[in-house]
Amino acid sequence: MDSEEIFNAIFNEKNFFMIAGPCAVESEEQIVSAARFLRSRGVMILRGGAYKPRTSPDTFQGLGEEGLRMLAKAREVTGMLVVTEVMDPEHIPIVSRYADILQIGSRNCQNFPLLRAAGSTGMPVLIKRGFGNTVSEFLHAASYVSKQKNDRIILVERGIRTFETSMRFTLDVAAVPVIREQVPYPILVDPSHPAGKSKYVRPLAMAGVGAGADGLMIEVHPSPGDALSDAEQQLDFQEFETLQNDVGRMLSAMGRNVLGIAESP
Repeated sequence: MDSEEIFNAIFNEKNFFMIAGPCAVESEEQIVSAARFLRSRGVMILRGGAYKPRTSPDTFQGLGEEGLRMLAKAREVTGMLVVTEVMDPEHIPIVSRYADILQIGSRNCQNFPLLRAAGSTGMPVLIKRGFGNTVSEFLHAASYVSKQKNDRIILVERGIRTFETSMRFTLDVAAVPVIREQVPYPILVDPSHPAGKSKYVRPLAMAGVGAGADGLMIEVHPSPGDALSDAEQQLDFQEFETLQNDVGRMLSAMGRNVLGIAESP
């Protein structure tokens, strides 16, 4: 598939698709290795942060344009599409040169100038739900993009902050059917961030599939223990393969179309 065919398949409400890759781009070897593995498993969209919005300024902040160039190299090698986060309207021109999909992260879900600027590019925009946002506020964020005459929007439920502390965030699986009822955009579930630990990613992913999500966004790293950010929640290759096989069986039982899972490039 070329990029336009992949986009058409993604925005077909019948298809289930996966986005996967490391939390952050750390080196060319790391991102290309992850991309080669994921593409061998049929994944068509690679995620990886070049600019990282971190809670502490003393933690890894990403490689910036160097990281974007590495993502472009991974795309060249594998033919995958690239989604990466943009944190500031001023970054949009440079990120747009390297990425296929612009990501608005959880912390920027209500950054209205950024949403408008991303929407005005005409590129697909992936929006993660703010961890303190209601579903209504989340959908208003999407409206800031659509009002720029851009309906190529992907929504991602990634957990919200509640009184519960047993996991990093509380995955709101109920948001999936509620959102589906109100807007026509693909709604994905990101189980990695609410899990906080890799052992919880699979059950949360399966819950998202069962709730009717259009896809999953998973953090996958060649060597999670060496990751510079979110090390505990990233899956290694074997863990991702196991998860993907389980997801494929569940989707088959549900009679759903699967885009690219476990098929060779």
